[in-house]
Amino acid sequence: MAQPRPTQPHQRVLVALDTPDTERAVALSRDLTGLVGGVKLGLEFFNANGPDGVRRVTRGSLSETPHGQAVPQQPLFLDLKFHDIPNTVAGAVRSVMPLTPMILNVHAGGGPAMMKAALDAANFAAEPLGTARPILIAVTVLTSMDDGDLDAVGQKGPAGDQVIRLAELTQKCGLDGIVCSPHEITRIREACGPDFRLIVPGIRPAGSETGDQKRVMTPKQAVEAGADWIVIGRPITGAADPAAAAKAIAEELNG
Repeated sequence: MAQPRPTQPHQRVLVALDTPDTERAVALSRDLTGLVGGVKLGLEFFNANGPDGVRRVTRGSLSETPHGQAVPQQPLFLDLKFHDIPNTVAGAVRSVMPLTPMILNVHAGGGPAMMKAALDAANFAAEPLGTARPILIAVTVLTSMDDGDLDAVGQKGPAGDQVIRLAELTQKCGLDGIVCSPHEITRIREACGPDFRLIVPGIRPAGSETGDQKRVMTPKQAVEAGADWIVIGRPITGAADPAAAAKAIAEELNG
């Protein structure tokens, strides 16, 4: 059984800590604990710091407060996008399960056998750890890619159609959902139904720079369209006061 959906507006926000700097990631995670639904750590951080670095970020907040109360562990979206032969991906999933990620992802482009192997490995490894299985999702089309990019790598576009094809394949393989652009949310809901979980990057609060994301939407627009979780990086982590920025986004979602 995978972990549940968020129930409060702030829990929908996953903060992308796109930095190799452990101390900065730990500080951001600590300052944002309780204000967001979790943190996303990806390849840059993991390759620089490994599992021990991840533990510091998510479990460093377990130290007691001045009032003697333990701060909860920060939920983790481990964004490593596994893509390899089925046996290798299954081993990779088993290897990261002790980090107790809330969400874990693979590339849908790896095919049915690979996705099913990842799901089997997650289910098998969760029981002895005494934890819920991570929400296992697939990456469809990276939000940095548009139709021209798909054509360049020989994939059939438009991007939205490719996302739907891969979303339906992911669902058939038994995975919980996908990562998708905000502009594909409505079509995916129509194709895959209300229970399919959608984690949506490419989120920029009104007035923010789009950076390298080509298909973007505001937090409120994405949630109203049907996103379960939204992934936000620089608008929070690059703010002068990240906690205040996170609170402002939660207030927008609650409005």
